[in-house]
Amino acid sequence: RRQLYEVMVELWSNHLNVTCPSSDVWTTRAAYDRRVVRPHALGRFEDMLIASMTSPAMLLYLGGADSRGDAPNENYGRELLELHTVGIDAGYGQADVVDAARALTGLTVWRPWDEGVQAADVGTFHYHPDWHAVGPVSVLGWTHPNATADGGLDVVTSLGRYLARHPSTARTVATKLVTRFVSDRPDPALVARLAAVYLKSGTAVVPVLRALFASPEFAASAGGKTRRPAEDLLAALRALGVTPDPAATGPDGALGDLCWLLDGLGHAPLGWHPPNGYPDVAPPWLGAGTTLGRWNMHVGLAQSWWKDGLVMPDLATRLLGTAAPETRGALVDALLARLLPGLVVDPAHRTALATFLGGEGPVGDGDTTWLLPVLVALVLDSPYWSVR
Repeated sequence: RRQLYEVMVELWSNHLNVTCPSSDVWTTRAAYDRRVVRPHALGRFEDMLIASMTSPAMLLYLGGADSRGDAPNENYGRELLELHTVGIDAGYGQADVVDAARALTGLTVWRPWDEGVQAADVGTFHYHPDWHAVGPVSVLGWTHPNATADGGLDVVTSLGRYLARHPSTARTVATKLVTRFVSDRPDPALVARLAAVYLKSGTAVVPVLRALFASPEFAASAGGKTRRPAEDLLAALRALGVTPDPAATGPDGALGDLCWLLDGLGHAPLGWHPPNGYPDVAPPWLGAGTTLGRWNMHVGLAQSWWKDGLVMPDLATRLLGTAAPETRGALVDALLARLLPGLVVDPAHRTALATFLGGEGPVGDGDTTWLLPVLVALVLDSPYWSVR
């Protein structure tokens, strides 16, 4: 349900990354998704960016919550430019970073030890005028007199709107979308077209997605991207018909099982510690350790290792139907058609799978029972499965 929306939620959560678990954001990260990412995932990037700039989770994660006028913390100002908006090639310098940091001073979060704080306000955003650095600021052509401490929030909003509508930010967003949906090597011409749509639409995301999905580059992109571990796991769950066990809750439930699996593969939700977010290209996910982890995950799902939190259907019924194939070759063909629809499998690879069962002869008792899960895992281990 709403699959594109959830893909975009994951993309923006990764782009405006705030890692968790982290002692800094335990109490604020869930609200970050609810109030920053999810409301704007298919809205305007400008609105999402500004919401993130006053988000307790982001301010705590990048040190902005303690940034004061007498000692601005440059970390958030730098990441705002380098990662969230214009990108490292936009031509900004140290002076731009410093003024971005100065503009962001005074944005903070109520802490339990703050004088006069109410219990209900702990962990919420708070603007502290006395901490704001006043005086003219200039960032990549944006200027503001920044004359009063009380006007600091207006300065932040002005900077956010300017950066969101900057041509370099348009290229950043377009590149992010092309990398996600089309290719690890974004076509500059497609990026330029999408960036133009982004600017024309006032940073609205949906018109950019429509232009992307209508492009010939997207139409020709099938098989051009490699599934990351989370995509691999979700695709396997769907293909095998695995569902959560409603009777199992807590750490022993389905979410506990799935998080444990993804953590072992280095792709736990929200688990990327640097601010640049999980890689969205293939090479970082093709190492021997990750590949072995995927293979173990595939055989574990096929052989129902996680029975406490996940409901595993009968594989033969799920993948072969009620009328089982009469020959091993037909069994392999039926399995490939179900797991790899639309893909052309090399005849030598198909023969190898049949040979694993013992050849092309009649189906034996073990072929649809104890051997079938292993055969399924072999198909999921193949390069055919790893592409999307």
